[in-house]
Amino acid sequence: MQSLIGTGVALVTPFKEDFSIDTEALRRIVNFSVDGGIEYLVILGTTAENATLNNDEKELVIQTVIDANNGRLPLVLGVGGNNTMEVVAELKTRDMSPYVAILSVSPYYNKPSQEGIYQHFKAIAEASPIPVIVYNVPGRTSSNMLPKTVLRLANDFKNIVAIKEAAGDIVQAMQLLKDKPKDFHVISGDDMTALATVLAGGSGIISVIAQGFPKEFSEMIRLGLNRKVDEAFKSQYLLSDCIEMIFEQGNPAGIKQVFQCLGIADNTVRLPLVSVDEDLQKRIAEFVKKIDK
Repeated sequence: MQSLIGTGVALVTPFKEDFSIDTEALRRIVNFSVDGGIEYLVILGTTAENATLNNDEKELVIQTVIDANNGRLPLVLGVGGNNTMEVVAELKTRDMSPYVAILSVSPYYNKPSQEGIYQHFKAIAEASPIPVIVYNVPGRTSSNMLPKTVLRLANDFKNIVAIKEAAGDIVQAMQLLKDKPKDFHVISGDDMTALATVLAGGSGIISVIAQGFPKEFSEMIRLGLNRKVDEAFKSQYLLSDCIEMIFEQGNPAGIKQVFQCLGIADNTVRLPLVSVDEDLQKRIAEFVKKIDK
């Protein structure tokens, strides 16, 4: 799975002011990310406001990204949820030929035990015709997939090939890196700690900010992978203020404000999310202007 090394982006779903999907803006975002040098695209992750899209809208997003990408980069599809049987049913019926892997989030709201998390991903691994990236994001799911559970899955199922680790805990990431199988990828899901994870042996990141600053962020990750530490941290410190800002009032409200400043897409989000306030809009605009110089 060399295609999972480097920078992937968890694409937003841009909306018009009437909250309908802006397919032209989505095409612009795909092209901006591809032209900026990222390595792969992730469709319908949590950053896509997946929870507020109906089935027809999800299909529209998928087809728009596939068409805009036009075979240029590998694609990963988000297929997850807290109803295991529903996820399994989708995996058995959807055409997976356009994708190199699925990204599947640990069950949210239910708060399963570690054994429940294991059995959930066991069912997914047995149903999926393509490789699986498990996704640990305790800030959204209210349960932490512990390293022992991840490693158990990685050792028991050959098609579970990676984890997107978004606990924001570098110690937990290092535990995974220390004990993982040789070909298993530890992919950061946290923009702020991505470089540290890469330098510790991680394979890269599935990023939010990289779609707003694809050239700068993907180059930082490549520098880290090539052990050019001083240069990599120079990029990290350049972007760190904006990384904090885009998550300050919720994701993807922050990154959508970046796109508005860049003239690529509107900053509209769907309830229960709201756009960032005027103060944060100004601070993001100042940062974007500084980077564009």
